[in-house]
Amino acid sequence: MLKFPVIDPTILKIGTLEIRWYGLFYIVGFLIAYIFLRKNYAHKNIKLKKDEYESLLFNLMLGVIIGGRLGYVIFYNLVFYLHHPLQIFVVWQGGMSFHGGALGVILFGYLFSRKYKYNFYQLADPIMPLVSIGLFFGRIGNFINAELYGRITDKPWGMKFPIYDHLGKISDYTKPRHPSQLYEAFMEGILLFLITYFLFRKVKKPGVVFWSWIGLYGLFRFLIEFVREPDAHFGYLIGFMTMGQILCSIMAAGSIIALIVLLKKK
Repeated sequence: MLKFPVIDPTILKIGTLEIRWYGLFYIVGFLIAYIFLRKNYAHKNIKLKKDEYESLLFNLMLGVIIGGRLGYVIFYNLVFYLHHPLQIFVVWQGGMSFHGGALGVILFGYLFSRKYKYNFYQLADPIMPLVSIGLFFGRIGNFINAELYGRITDKPWGMKFPIYDHLGKISDYTKPRHPSQLYEAFMEGILLFLITYFLFRKVKKPGVVFWSWIGLYGLFRFLIEFVREPDAHFGYLIGFMTMGQILCSIMAAGSIIALIVLLKKK
């Protein structure tokens, strides 16, 4: 069994203001995207004006926040929020969905491309490898927070994650569990970045990188869900499948269909 490296989730606390690792990693992810996305566009000879570039990034941030929140509300806890609609806006208590965030980013990106008359795939392909970097930092943040851990295991790399009380102090530890946040950081972050960045550099047809990323994420997340703890209020929805696996199956199937259609077009 591995020992969990207890790290205080809060970096700095000034009165009621808290700076947490998870929030810092989000900022780092956006900064990396801001710097390197311009380089990726230059590689594909896509020239956005300064105000267009900043508007695009702002739209993507809105897509992550609005889509992520609405995705969690719709996919994971719709009944509760129908009875408590004002709780939808209480985002500081947690509750974000990757799949909702992905849909939000795609929608806002598509609206941007229509408004400024750019090809959606030409804008989207250079973004996708950088999304993996953001996912990597996000999963490391989950690991530090000791949240979204995996199922109970007797494997030698199982970890006992700390359980925090209302004062933020460790009150107990879980049974040994899969450190699924680290699995996701590797597969959805590092591995997915390497594959899609290679495709981005080598493949010329617009849309291949975008749909390859969607499909591979769906595949990797589907596999990791076998060792990730299901949502307590959902559990298994169809046989062995969790909500995450159902959504990822749709992503993978949709990407296969889209790639077939895309590659057949001249």
